[in-house]
Amino acid sequence: MATTAPSPTDHQQNQRAERLALVERIVGSQCLQGSARLREFLSYVADCVLRDAPEDATEQQIGINVFGRMAGYNSSEDSIVRTHARLLRQKLKEYFDGEGVDEPVLLEIPKGHYVPVFEPRRKAQEPVQRDEFATFELQESPVAAAQQIPFQRERRFSRWTLLPSAILVLALILGGWWIGSRRASPMERFWKPFMADDSALVIYSNGLFSGDSTSGLRYAVPHGVEGSADSSNYVYTYTGIGELAGVYELTKLFDSRHASFLLKRSLLVTWDEAKLHNLIFLGSIVENLSLRDVTSATDFTIATANGYSGVVNHHPKPGESRIYSVPVVSATDDYAIVSYLPGVQPGKHMLIFSGLTTLGTQAAVDFSCHPETFEPVLRAAINSKGEVRPFEAVIETSIRGGVPLQTHLVALHVH
Repeated sequence: MATTAPSPTDHQQNQRAERLALVERIVGSQCLQGSARLREFLSYVADCVLRDAPEDATEQQIGINVFGRMAGYNSSEDSIVRTHARLLRQKLKEYFDGEGVDEPVLLEIPKGHYVPVFEPRRKAQEPVQRDEFATFELQESPVAAAQQIPFQRERRFSRWTLLPSAILVLALILGGWWIGSRRASPMERFWKPFMADDSALVIYSNGLFSGDSTSGLRYAVPHGVEGSADSSNYVYTYTGIGELAGVYELTKLFDSRHASFLLKRSLLVTWDEAKLHNLIFLGSIVENLSLRDVTSATDFTIATANGYSGVVNHHPKPGESRIYSVPVVSATDDYAIVSYLPGVQPGKHMLIFSGLTTLGTQAAVDFSCHPETFEPVLRAAINSKGEVRPFEAVIETSIRGGVPLQTHLVALHVH
């Protein structure tokens, strides 16, 4: 009895079932075992394709349906979807290079899009197996065969004679790499993790204020704390001039090394993002509220009392002051803390620029972006293995005309 070919509908159903099974295998793999959000992300965008609704796999819709954002949220300021998409692409590659190495179909999310693409895996060309002496096929002529044998023997001999040369070349390459890595400047070693794969998240201060431009702005008590005002009167949209100048300095530094970073105001940062990135904070803990969630006990903290603000040194070394302070309203001097600490997740780093005022923060960033001022700090922090150890530094800057000018180091603690 003749059999009938499957109809296009049957073929599509089979294809959909195969793709769904592939998605389920990836979701259940070890690569995604530790991230429920990435599993939800992949399941959602894959479902959009499988039910033929790619228009639902937009950044806005993913933010709403996967990450619980409100409809109409500002995705240009909230990069949570882009951040997780980048990580998901890495996990997909990890899966297909490891657990899914035998999968006949690949699943990819092209950069700049969120709609998954299913593509057949291209098989690598099998290497041609040759006998050691079968470099050329023997001819039927005995003379040709006799001429070929000495040539083959000499070829075998030349391989052995070339081995020392190959080892020498390899040694020279490795030696050059080692010397180059040893010669990398302290600035290059320090900033490299923050510039790798655009991994840095720069968080500028976004203090919580109340009031307006006519009655004057003042720091607001957070909602839910005793003495807090009606949250409808809060102002969320201000940052300092120094923070703006600090972002500009960082941009110049990153541009000079063909790198970039993500920029976000403090009140929009989420824990999910903080765990995925190397973090750079601009602004004191008074205005950069995210610092309250990620910093623990440190040697230096900022405090204000009795008309003065300053940096408290909790573990002063010989010759160091217990407090570095200036009047709360000072037009001539400022202090700031530069802290390099472990990040939220292992393998991540955190860099904090905290001034007593916004101009102090600007001075701290400028201090850390120029080798002539920052490299002495880094040389003290780099160990014999070339690793940069966590450290905290206090700097003092003089201010003229509302601009930080001369800046110098007054205390350094390397951990």
